[in-house]
Amino acid sequence: MHQYKRGEVIIAGIAEADPQLVARYKKTYNLPDSLFYPTLDALVQHVHPDAVLAYNAIALHLSVVEFCAPRHIPVMVEKPLATTVKDAQRIAALAAQYHIPVLTNYETTWYNTNQQINDMVSSNAIGPVRKMIVHDGHKGPKEIGCSKDFLNWLTDPIQNGGGAIRDFGCYGADLMTWLMKNETPVAVTAVTRHIKPDVYPKVDDDATILVEYADATGIIEASWNWPFNIKDFEVFGKDGYLHALNANKLQQRINDSTAMLEVHGAQYQDNIPYLAAVLSGKVNPGNDLSSLPNNLIVVQILEAASQSAKEGRRIVLKK
Repeated sequence: MHQYKRGEVIIAGIAEADPQLVARYKKTYNLPDSLFYPTLDALVQHVHPDAVLAYNAIALHLSVVEFCAPRHIPVMVEKPLATTVKDAQRIAALAAQYHIPVLTNYETTWYNTNQQINDMVSSNAIGPVRKMIVHDGHKGPKEIGCSKDFLNWLTDPIQNGGGAIRDFGCYGADLMTWLMKNETPVAVTAVTRHIKPDVYPKVDDDATILVEYADATGIIEASWNWPFNIKDFEVFGKDGYLHALNANKLQQRINDSTAMLEVHGAQYQDNIPYLAAVLSGKVNPGNDLSSLPNNLIVVQILEAASQSAKEGRRIVLKK
């Protein structure tokens, strides 16, 4: 909606069945009645969108792709791709069958620092990657004022697949999969905690995920209990260290020398220009952060993490 307010995108229609949510969006963004439809089916009977952006519950992403794919409508979902590996594989099969892009949007994809880390690792600036650490989260979705509509599915174990382990665990899984060139991890081990059961009775609110690769280790710390908002990325190589403190601050350490690096602007700064480039054929998603190959592995990591936390054991992943 921020891109719409800036005039960067044309909204062909919005499919939403909740009349109260529709009323709020009309008021907040000054949207006309003519944009709203009760279902996606009703919407496409009146307009044929260039793409559908799915900002609904994660468990419903599959149903959106099942509807759009046969109609050859590209889809971009908000992270993560799906709640289960089975759903993710079905989405990928539909995308292949009907030759449509299905992309996954993450805020951290558009961090200049993360793009620069990948470029530097690819150019061997710090040697082979040995360890990656990601901290992601905030004080909690309720604590920071997320809407009731959002909270209803975000804190539901079926609709979201879990709590913080899925909401913020996905960022690290996405970045690590990308940096490791889509290598499937050897195994995943996770621990979840219920620090605020009175606030989030149905789902975890804190998770630590250990991701084992053949020659590297990833540690994902996802939480709704941080004292501040955080999305960072640390990468230790054989010969050096890089730390994306946020979207625009990047630190490098080689031996005892530490320096803040000049951060270069990435080619794409948010999801809409990137989506437009994919639709026009200027960009092939390949194995990038938004791609299906990457996000199939992300869902595999997240599903294994949830299983590990539930069963209290290390989960070996299938290649």
